[in-house]
Amino acid sequence: MSTNAQVHAVEDHHDDHGHHSEQTFVTKYIFSTDHKMISKQYMITGIFMGVIGILMSLFFRLQLAWPDHTFTLYEIFLGKWGTDGVMDPSVYLALVTIHGTIMVFFVLTAGLSGTFSNLLIPLQIGARDMASGFLNMVSYWLFFLSSFIMLCSLFVEAGPASSGWTIYPPLSALPQAIPGSGTGMTLWLISIAIFIASSLLGSLNFIVTVINLRTKGMSMTRLPLTVWAFFITAMIGLVSFPVLFSAALMLIMDRSFGTSFFLSDIYIAGEVLHHQGGSPVLFEHLFWFLGHPEVYIVILPAMGIVSEIMATNSRKPIFGYRAMVASLLAIAFLSTIVWGHHMFISGMNPFLGSVFTFTTLLIAIPSAVKSFNWITTLWRGKLQMNVAMLWCIAFVSTFITGGLTGIIMGDSALDINIHDTYFIVAHFHLVMGISAAYGFLAGVYHWFPKMFEGRMMNKKLGYIHFWVTSIGAYGIFFPMHFVGLAGLPRRYYNNTSFPYFDDLADINVVMTIFAIITIAVQVVFLYNFIHSMFYGKMAGKNPWNATTLEWTTELKHIHGNWDGPIPHVYRWAYDYSKLNKDETDFVIPGQDFIPQNVPLQDNEDELDH
Repeated sequence: MSTNAQVHAVEDHHDDHGHHSEQTFVTKYIFSTDHKMISKQYMITGIFMGVIGILMSLFFRLQLAWPDHTFTLYEIFLGKWGTDGVMDPSVYLALVTIHGTIMVFFVLTAGLSGTFSNLLIPLQIGARDMASGFLNMVSYWLFFLSSFIMLCSLFVEAGPASSGWTIYPPLSALPQAIPGSGTGMTLWLISIAIFIASSLLGSLNFIVTVINLRTKGMSMTRLPLTVWAFFITAMIGLVSFPVLFSAALMLIMDRSFGTSFFLSDIYIAGEVLHHQGGSPVLFEHLFWFLGHPEVYIVILPAMGIVSEIMATNSRKPIFGYRAMVASLLAIAFLSTIVWGHHMFISGMNPFLGSVFTFTTLLIAIPSAVKSFNWITTLWRGKLQMNVAMLWCIAFVSTFITGGLTGIIMGDSALDINIHDTYFIVAHFHLVMGISAAYGFLAGVYHWFPKMFEGRMMNKKLGYIHFWVTSIGAYGIFFPMHFVGLAGLPRRYYNNTSFPYFDDLADINVVMTIFAIITIAVQVVFLYNFIHSMFYGKMAGKNPWNATTLEWTTELKHIHGNWDGPIPHVYRWAYDYSKLNKDETDFVIPGQDFIPQNVPLQDNEDELDH
């Protein structure tokens, strides 16, 4: 079926979507099939999980900075693991484990893709909704269930999972290994299995929607870069998430049914366990085949968001549109063949290590293309330095900073010296965690009026949030590079047992002070977010003078997006500051942007991008 035929079929099928009968509270706000409401559900759930994950990081930063002090916070929040204000060593690794799991999967993955893929894909391609509203709803509630189970694991008798967010065997495969290997680990595995089911349903929905439901004139080369990023992210998830599901399934079988996929020659307290033939390295391969593409599942949506907001606020076309799309595709492909660089010290063949080094360094090329294109988009632009734009510029900064250290880690000879040190923590927090969070925050500030029917977030509070957070993030993670190069190992409960690291104690204190300040200022964001939902200043339909289709919808949300025919598309997504043929004025006099649904004028040629 041709694209136009598909479009007309879709329009005929959805003509009455703007005229639904009245919905109940349950059908509108809870079991909604409207992509806009589902995006808000993902966002609010992700923010809630993020608050929990950030609080956990506060607890173990306090422990690292002042290991001999007592904190009432421990007693309040950790219960029996914080008796008399002293953190139990057995819960420290559990906090690190659940913090990493929550932030990587439940905040950065679901928070970014779940929120913005759901919000923007139908609006920006000119569709009434996702291909399947029902599956979209099921996807969210599976995500909510997996989040609930993960939180429940915090309250089991023996404590939550505590083998690191990578859950390497044998700690994760033997329920009797340590307290955190018991029921808490079982709940972790169940939660992740349900999360993967949610992600796969979402990915299928996103892919089918982009391919089949584009409005008339919306060719693939006219798609906004946000949609390209969400589309490619969904394809990566569809390829890699089933591999982690298989690893989790085999791990459950090793734990509960006596198999030996990942176990061999295991002794506990002198007792020989009946396991042979398995290999924990097999689990590493399966985990990192998802684990490294997961980095790009997290960062690609942020890249798309940053590209869109930068073009809008630079008032000029995105530089190198086709190169940006090509680099997204190259990153997607290369991300699936570099997983072995996480395993350089696992005993792999040096030749195989050199292959993974080559492919890892190769991925720096499309990443550099994107960075160059962002900087060139800013160059000589008429910059509007609103809050969203500042987050985008900060994203480019942290992405480049963190990416440069990735070149060091990608070299097998160099990585051996810094593996499992704080250098690794610094790298992935900057290049993935902080950068992705900045992309998320940029998206929230930019599309807040679209999510909440025209209300704007407070700009002054946004500036406070940005400057304190961006300075604080570097204050936390930049010094980690140096303590990592000094050899300080990660995931250690107390570094005072090693006199060699005594000189690094003050740096830990400095990082923790920055962490406390940075965490505290997130209260400003939460207040701004919640208050603005109800009392924010009202804006027009298109407060940023943007060109994409989501700004053509009415302020009041309806299930179906457009109250009337779906607009057709006549141009690409980045016609900013476009001059007429005589170059004497803008194509539309006095207006430096042309929305995609505006036909070509007599005094303009379509831009060949």
